[in-house]
Amino acid sequence: MLEIQPYITRLEAGMHTIEALVRGVPESQARWKPSPGEWSLVEVINHLYDEERDDFRYRIEQTLHHPEQPLAPIDPEGWAIQRRYNERHIEESLLRFLSVRLSSLAFLRQLGDKPWDQLVNHPQLSGLRAGDLLVSWAAHDMLHIRQLNQLHWHYLQAQAVPYRLDYAGEW
Repeated sequence: MLEIQPYITRLEAGMHTIEALVRGVPESQARWKPSPGEWSLVEVINHLYDEERDDFRYRIEQTLHHPEQPLAPIDPEGWAIQRRYNERHIEESLLRFLSVRLSSLAFLRQLGDKPWDQLVNHPQLSGLRAGDLLVSWAAHDMLHIRQLNQLHWHYLQAQAVPYRLDYAGEW
């Protein structure tokens, strides 16, 4: 049986880490990209907001309560363009993410014992269970915390010219 509390704790810690990495960043840095094909800080935080609202929480709820229904398709890369993530304000985006994450944590806390082995009808991933979605949610935070750190490092590197960061250690 899956113990849900460690994942709630991890998602809460992820929320605080993400907040610390984004709070107070100037808009110019928030929109900066290391290269045209990469995301900016503001795009990452808006992606996290949409994933929180339209993906993980929604899909866990559907898997637990209506597993026979196919999951609605998602398009995270398309959303970044269609929803104009990079034109949004970083602080407002952060507050939206924090608000929806708090709601998600409350949702998870009220679940109690659930059938985490419950399968869902997923068009590409056979054998996808509610528990897979929960543990992937926590892992998703880790991926984007790494991405936010990389964006900060690359921004610092770009701003430091003509000075070098190699004394700091190997990235």
